[in-house]
Amino acid sequence: MIADTCLDQAVELEKRFNAAQKIADQAAELALQHFANRNALDIDTKRHPQDVVSEADKAVEQKICSLISESFPEDAQLGEEFGYVEGLTGYTWVIDPIDGTAPFLNGLPGWCVCIAVTDKDGPAIGIIDVPVLGERFAAMRGKGTTLNGLPVRVTDRFNLQTGMLGVGANDRVTPKQIGKMFEDLMSAGVSYTRYGSGALMLAWVAAGRLVGYVEPLMSAWDCMAAYCLIEEAGGKVLPFPTTENPSAPYPVLGAAPQVYDEVMKITQITQFAEQA
Repeated sequence: MIADTCLDQAVELEKRFNAAQKIADQAAELALQHFANRNALDIDTKRHPQDVVSEADKAVEQKICSLISESFPEDAQLGEEFGYVEGLTGYTWVIDPIDGTAPFLNGLPGWCVCIAVTDKDGPAIGIIDVPVLGERFAAMRGKGTTLNGLPVRVTDRFNLQTGMLGVGANDRVTPKQIGKMFEDLMSAGVSYTRYGSGALMLAWVAAGRLVGYVEPLMSAWDCMAAYCLIEEAGGKVLPFPTTENPSAPYPVLGAAPQVYDEVMKITQITQFAEQA
């Protein structure tokens, strides 16, 4: 009976993984069309002037949600732009239509489309498509992580001093706290980088390009797809609670095993959970 249940779960995940790939194809194509026409897009702000959203973000999320609803109408959905819709199956699609809206609007290539599926055990499917760069990161629980169809792993070559750590920050944490985190990283001799898309930097961890990525507070749609990528690529992630309030931000850390504990110690990243 247990074996039958596991087989059924594997079949259900496979169906959603295959669908997620096709949905990502259409979402990436639509996002690219808007990117080519970005100077004509209407732009709004959310929490503050630097937290921007465009009609492209909304259109791509609507496209993704519509395609999910056609194939899996009883699955839950959680999107950055349109929030949470409850489901009945135990599966939740977690969507960031364009992570890195600022790079997108400024004509930079470092933005991506993120689609994840979670279940009671956490992230089970992760797709991160980077349309301008022509890269597709994909993972399903138990099947490993691929980049454009080829297997990738977290790095085992570099540490925090010889490799690069991705770092993110936003207005949910005070400048003083962010400054202290950067000061501690620099004092430890850590080589770090910051880019416009946290999800993309997390994907780079899975591909072995960064040794890790840390951010005091992120939302589930920013990290769930990449968390699946990292775990399936042999990395470690800080558990992200989504049961009580799916939209609440939480500290994020994904890293190669050899640096995970050191990043935790230097940044004390879990201290920010109380601000979530």
